[in-house]
Amino acid sequence: MNDSGESSMARLSATEREAALRELPGWRELEGREAIGRSFQFKDFSEAFGFMTRVALAAEKADHHPEWRNVYRTVEVVLTTHDAGGLTHRDVLLAKAMDTIAERCGAA
Repeated sequence: MNDSGESSMARLSATEREAALRELPGWRELEGREAIGRSFQFKDFSEAFGFMTRVALAAEKADHHPEWRNVYRTVEVVLTTHDAGGLTHRDVLLAKAMDTIAERCGAA
């Protein structure tokens, strides 16, 4: 990636999306849109909210924000790069970061 972030903003090809998903267990392509999604389960609301807080800090630092919703101990996430009109390397990086944070926060 160059300093302007151009390569991270380029939409991934179908082949690149498939390769990325092989590296992201638990993530899936969403039907009807160029995005990936995953559901995270935690012990309780507090752990789920802690996960969201940590992800929010990482997302803000990366200037890349998820679509998500939380119901009690479940956090459902959708990643896509709206500015690029689809899935980019930025989404893959955030998904990997979310997986690491989820593990540290006790995701089931």
